[in-house]
Parts: sequence; C-alpha cells; structure tokens
Amino acid sequence: MTTSTDPAVVADTGRVDAHLAVHLLRLGDDALVLGQRLCQWITRAPAIEEDMALSNIALDLIGHARTLLTLSGRVDGTDRGEDDFAFARSDREFTNALLTELPNGDFAVTVARQLAYSHYAVLYYEALAGCADPQLAGFGERAAREVAFHRMHADNWTLRLGLGTPESARRMQQGLERVWPYTAELFDEDDVLRHLVAAGTVPSPAPLRPEWERRVAGVVTRAGLTVPAPAWQARGGRAGLHTEEFGPLIAELQSVHRQFPGGRW
Repeated sequence: MTTSTDPAVVADTGRVDAHLAVHLLRLGDDALVLGQRLCQWITRAPAIEEDMALSNIALDLIGHARTLLTLSGRVDGTDRGEDDFAFARSDREFTNALLTELPNGDFAVTVARQLAYSHYAVLYYEALAGCADPQLAGFGERAAREVAFHRMHADNWTLRLGLGTPESARRMQQGLERVWPYTAELFDEDDVLRHLVAAGTVPSPAPLRPEWERRVAGVVTRAGLTVPAPAWQARGGRAGLHTEEFGPLIAELQSVHRQFPGGRW
C-alpha cells in the first residue's frame, strides 16, 4: 500500500485495489460455485471412489474460494469475510463464469466441465504464481498444484469414456458439446482486468487461451473425440446474469444460513 500523499497516486492505488477486489471475487465465486455443484454428486456418483474423488475436488475448490473471498474483503476495505460473500449475497451479486454453474447433467457432462475448468485454472494459477504480491503468488502456486490433480482426474475420465463403449463415447461427446459454448468467458478481458494488467498486479487469462486449446484438444483427440466448434458463446456471469438453474443452487448453498442467521457451529 502506498504512503504517498499525491492525490493522483492515491486515487490510482484506490482504483487498483477496487479492481483487484472484483477480480479476486470473480475467482472466488468460480471456485465456490463449482465446488457447490460438485457437492451435489455426494452419494450420487457412479461409484464410491468417484463419490470420494469429487468430494475431495469440491473441498479443494471451496478452500480456494475461502482464501480468495477473504482477500477480496480485505482489499475492498469492507473486511467482509468468506461467509458474508457466500451467504449474504443475492444470486445477481455472484460474478462466477457461467461454466461453473452449469447443472451436473450425467457424469460425462460433469467430466467435460471439469476438463474445461481445470485446464484453465492450472494455467491461470501458474501465471498468478509469478505476480509481485507474495500473498497472491503463494496462493497461485499452491492452488495450481491442487488443481493439477483435478485436471488429471478429468483427463483420465475423458479418455476412459471416449475410448470405452460406443455409448460412453457418445455421452462424452455430448458432454463436450453441452459445455463448450461456456468456455470462452473464462478468458474474457474487460476493463477491470485491463487496468490490473496495466498496473502489473495480476496476469490476464486472455493470452492463455491458445495453450488451453492445445492442451484440451490433445486430451480430446487422444480420447477419439472431436473438439466442439460452437456457433455461439455464452457470457454474462461476470456481470451477475446467470442461468435459470443458478437461483436454486444458491438457495441450496444459503439455506442453513438463512434458516439460522448468525448461527455458530
């Protein structure tokens, strides 16, 4: 934080802090919402090993969300904590990418969603590990290692389904087709990100898209499947415009807090 009394410097620092708080909130919302979606597989996964695997991936993501949301509250000066962000906002106040809120569908849809998100998250957190802020860099390094296991899980299941039976391959291809229109939003760069990148605060995800496409295409091709080429791209999550299924997901997330406001466990 600057100690300068120059109004221009102070004002610019304030803008950077405000933009950084928004960016951290977006990343935290991505992790929180996807973690909540994966929690819906508990007791419903195809096998008990997958029940445990998806539960552990969800726990990692919720851990990422806790760190990111807490940091956002510190940076924006409100000192809001993780519970304030998770439980005291309306669905329109969440800024997650639409990909992370997509309904689980059958198992192949979940695998496709995990394939897209985990490859993106590894690349972005690795880039974040190189930023100047030691706290953000440390988080990025740790999160990248954890999400690398999520990526491996998604890669293995994509291959297993794609190279399995004709039915499993058909479902995996349909899962990719369902998910792919929602992937571009992960890499969008708006004024918030442009300001942060210009200030050298955080990296932009936009330059990572070609490498993401290369890595994901490699997995999909090895699985004997085809990378979708959607005719449309969904956007709006960063602005609080969500899918029809998002409201019930947030209601489920917040149900206990709303039933017992201020409860301590």
